[in-house]
Amino acid sequence: MAELSPMMKQYFKIKEENKDSILFFRLGDFYEMFYDDAKLASKELELTLTGRDCGQEERAPMCGVPFHSCEGYIARLVAKGYKVAICEQTEDPAKAKGLVKRDIIRVITPGTVLEQSMLDEGKNNYICCMFSKDKKLGLCFCDISTGELYATEVSGKGFYNVLTSQLSSYNPREILIGGDIVNIKELPSFIKNKLSAGVEMLEDSKFDFETCLNTVQNQFGDESQNVADKTSLVSAIGALINYLKDTQKSGLERISHIELFSESQYMKLDYNTQRNLELTQTMLTKEKKGSLLWVIDKTKTAMGKRLIRSWLEHPLMNITSINNRQSAVEELVNNNVLRLEITEEITGIFDIERLMTKIVYGSANARDLRSLCSAIQTLPKISELTSGCNAAYLKYIHKNIDILDDIHTLIESSIVDDPPFTVREGGMIKRGYNTELDSVTNDMNNSKEILAQIEAEQREATGIPKLKVGYNRVFGYYIEVSNSYKSQVPDTYIRKQTLTNCERYITQDLKEVESRILGAKDRSVAMEYSIFESVRTQVAENLERIQNTAKAIATLDVITSLANVASDNCYIRPYVNQSSSIKIKDSRHPVVEALLKDAPFVPNDVYLDSNSDRVAIITGPNMAGKSTYMRQIALIVLLAQIGSFVPASSAEIGIVDSIFTRVGASDDLASGQSTFMVEMNEVANIVKTATSKSLLILDEIGRGTSTFDGMSIARAVLEFCADKKKLGAKTLFATHYHELTVMEDLLDGVKNYSIAVKKRGDDITFLRRIVKGGADDSYGIEVAKLAGVPQSIINRAKEILSELESGKSEIKTEKSHESDDMQLSLISSAQTPIIDKINSVDINTLTPIEALNLLYELKKMI
Repeated sequence: MAELSPMMKQYFKIKEENKDSILFFRLGDFYEMFYDDAKLASKELELTLTGRDCGQEERAPMCGVPFHSCEGYIARLVAKGYKVAICEQTEDPAKAKGLVKRDIIRVITPGTVLEQSMLDEGKNNYICCMFSKDKKLGLCFCDISTGELYATEVSGKGFYNVLTSQLSSYNPREILIGGDIVNIKELPSFIKNKLSAGVEMLEDSKFDFETCLNTVQNQFGDESQNVADKTSLVSAIGALINYLKDTQKSGLERISHIELFSESQYMKLDYNTQRNLELTQTMLTKEKKGSLLWVIDKTKTAMGKRLIRSWLEHPLMNITSINNRQSAVEELVNNNVLRLEITEEITGIFDIERLMTKIVYGSANARDLRSLCSAIQTLPKISELTSGCNAAYLKYIHKNIDILDDIHTLIESSIVDDPPFTVREGGMIKRGYNTELDSVTNDMNNSKEILAQIEAEQREATGIPKLKVGYNRVFGYYIEVSNSYKSQVPDTYIRKQTLTNCERYITQDLKEVESRILGAKDRSVAMEYSIFESVRTQVAENLERIQNTAKAIATLDVITSLANVASDNCYIRPYVNQSSSIKIKDSRHPVVEALLKDAPFVPNDVYLDSNSDRVAIITGPNMAGKSTYMRQIALIVLLAQIGSFVPASSAEIGIVDSIFTRVGASDDLASGQSTFMVEMNEVANIVKTATSKSLLILDEIGRGTSTFDGMSIARAVLEFCADKKKLGAKTLFATHYHELTVMEDLLDGVKNYSIAVKKRGDDITFLRRIVKGGADDSYGIEVAKLAGVPQSIINRAKEILSELESGKSEIKTEKSHESDDMQLSLISSAQTPIIDKINSVDINTLTPIEALNLLYELKKMI
């Protein structure tokens, strides 16, 4: 078998160390892929598969992409969950002796993307690492494109709900898993069906506590003391940092702070709640338009867009923090001139956070520095505008805005206004910034003037009037003297070429000038790159100052956005307190109102508390607005707890620790779950997780099964929610089971409400008003008519309804045929003999052998 070529040996050596990645192998102006990588990439990227001689009989399968336009190809591979290892030439091919040295400079994974062209400017791109041991869960989320790192440790058995809630909020692109957490059977299904994240199981050795503690201490210094006693968290953070070192190779100084949080710090929003309330995207189209984020996000910077999304996904529980935000919003609402001036100044500020990441990682070019300079240029005016603010939060923002005049001066004086994209071809550094560079640049740009000056000096020195200085590719620069003046040529001239009518000479001084001129271009490019790196490093050294300023600008952007939304949409400041009540007058749905534009939205009131008004049963026909009403209450509570104003005429809101929703019908056929089973799973999660301080939005519980089964489940759930000894949570309970309206008289804390409907003959009009009392009809046939069901079907439905109500129908109803087994109940009783047998046994007196015999007997009976 023929031996592989030296280049392919080099390829296989590097590939062996990166088996789980697609290797982009730099050859000249292309990144090439070989063998299985080439076959895979050609399929995924629709590239032509070719071949290359590799020293063996068969050509190696090969495909490639231009290195200067590789980002688009890499983005497509990463979006599909692949890792891409970038193998770069680590020495100048022109200076290399033999095979050019190559090495991996970076591995790009879904959670480690830095390139702005591959990122959504309005979203963080998180990588998550989780580790559990001894009933402790360490959980951290890092966005390396901004340097943010959020971390928490949860103790106890029931951390699955905390885990899924945090995963839903941060929505990481990549998840690293280790420890006992692999034993949670439901987790793979949740990640697969609810998240779009790649998952990697790390070896136990990656989470070794001592190793990880050392990593955390080296990365965060004194700050590591804040987590040193949290063993699972240290293992999670340490494993993550080491993973990033392995993939990114450099630049990890960008991650300099651990933002610790606790589950009690934020309102709990599980996956279903975020989805059902359409916080950041709609359920149907998955687009931002039509979501709550679409309504409140009027931010003007990419940093602000990411922050307002984070606020929306993490509503606060601390009243002081909420009031600080609200007071800042209120001051800007009341000062139109200031609000509009701030809006104008922050509009278009470049993404300082991600620019700094590129600068720290060493991937920023001169244009990136100019973008940073442009952003810094606006800071003095923004600082001036916020200097007179009274709200504590606005004062805090002002205090953290460093105008960075020294950084602005550095970049402004060193980098040209319109630099080239590449940093390896010169043209970046301003004249006057570096004297030596200016001299070299002069040599490069003024070669004709330099030679003319030499020619004049030599004519004067030698007295030869027609002496010329010329150039050719063979001899370089030369002095030409005609034959008639050969006798006047100085001894210092060295004859180089004899022609018919003249002689050509060189001198030592001329050779030095030649070296200066001809090497000026290379020296200039090298010097410019060196100077540029120095400037970039100086900027990177000021990371903390610039990062703090970026966060302040982002926060100001969000506060201004909320103020603009409040002013434009007539929102009011809600009174948030520690009470157990929710009292909102003239509430409106923020999204529906925005979509209706000029059409009026019918407002409604709500009153809930933990005493006499815990549960509101809402009845009325479909399409009348029950779901809209319940959702708008949930959204208003959520807006209040992020510090926003709300769409209402007045609002008093007691802190809610979580919002749970059970809305709509959906199935999960991939995991074998029907619509009703999904509904019951969601109900089970709610009643197990909610507390008396939660807000529950329950819509049509029990509609997925038979009438009596469904009604029984709905009533049982309602009773559980209303009972203070069991749950006692504030609950909006919409139902078509009018029979449940009797619960107002049977249960303390339950009140009936309905959607007002106006009926004229067969026609109905939805008034969209919530009124006290239960509905007297479902108006199902009338709604069917509104939907366009043919009149013949409507007429027949009325006949059948009349027969059913009179008891003359031939249709077997559950009430008259209780033994009918066509409808199976999910909660039907077990066989009576088995129950009788179990009830007759005293388990406290059973011996082990008797217990085994009983189990055998029961199995036979089943």
